[in-house]
Amino acid sequence: MNDPQLTCRETFASLDAYLDRELTAGELVEVERHLLGCAACAGEFGVEARLLEEIRLKLRRVRAPAELMAKIEARLRQA
Repeated sequence: MNDPQLTCRETFASLDAYLDRELTAGELVEVERHLLGCAACAGEFGVEARLLEEIRLKLRRVRAPAELMAKIEARLRQA
């Protein structure tokens, strides 16, 4: 017997965790299976994936002030 497949609602609710690589191996397979068979969810995934990539690109260009970096490094050394 086949495992029950995720609904669009369940898949949509899992997209953030999927993009952030926070799903278990089994959950990952289920989301990917659904995305392969559902154009609507695959389209939404594409929108969210592009948005996340744009955010990541912009964050790479942001420079933290030297004073803040020094404080962070000091805290990390204390840990």
